[in-house]
Amino acid sequence: MSITMSGFGTERITQLGLRDRVYDRVLEVLMGHDVEPGMRLSIDGLARTLGVSPTPVREALVQLERTGLVTREANKGYRVAPPLAGDQLEALFDARLIVESGAVELAARGDVDALRSRLTAALEEQAAVAAEVAAAGADHASEELMARFFRSDWQFHQLIFDATRNPFLEEMSEIITTRVHRMRQIVEGGGDDTARAVAEHRAILDALADGPAGSVRAMRDHLEAVRVRSRADATHTA
Repeated sequence: MSITMSGFGTERITQLGLRDRVYDRVLEVLMGHDVEPGMRLSIDGLARTLGVSPTPVREALVQLERTGLVTREANKGYRVAPPLAGDQLEALFDARLIVESGAVELAARGDVDALRSRLTAALEEQAAVAAEVAAAGADHASEELMARFFRSDWQFHQLIFDATRNPFLEEMSEIITTRVHRMRQIVEGGGDDTARAVAEHRAILDALADGPAGSVRAMRDHLEAVRVRSRADATHTA
């Protein structure tokens, strides 16, 4: 099966910010539920649908290969990468523990009041979406609703990365977020953990008032809890 983005939207992309916009559109496709591991990515097909030359599409796929979302086979082109599982899943969480613990420690040494204000707003939005998921029931929540929750969930983490004002950490956050969202969208089942995620984020928010050490502990507790839930989901799916 080959992905050409047909039916995904055929509006033409202007030359303004062409490379970034092509990257964003291809990334949206990879984040979708219709994408299966091993699917071939047609550069020419994507280019035709977007109304651009193959060059920016090829550049986008090269960039996405660095995130691990796509793989390239010699003389065969690009394919959707397989989901993270087993040792790779553990490696992702090991990396998150190192990077995000450092990020929240650095953020907690900056303008904490401003950060807490932004995180409070993000948490309120996440809690509202979590309430919608609970009302619908995890087994009946739409893909669009769950996608909204995943976005609101990551926005909390992204605000912490942004607060570090460290461009290298922000670059790392881009790699992590694509892997995390792809993992969450591939894994099915395992129950509704939206309320737990909100509660764990609230603990991080509260811990910021106690300084860097408490913030790091709360972040590590959250990530280890997500790791345990992700293991269970992966086992359920397998």
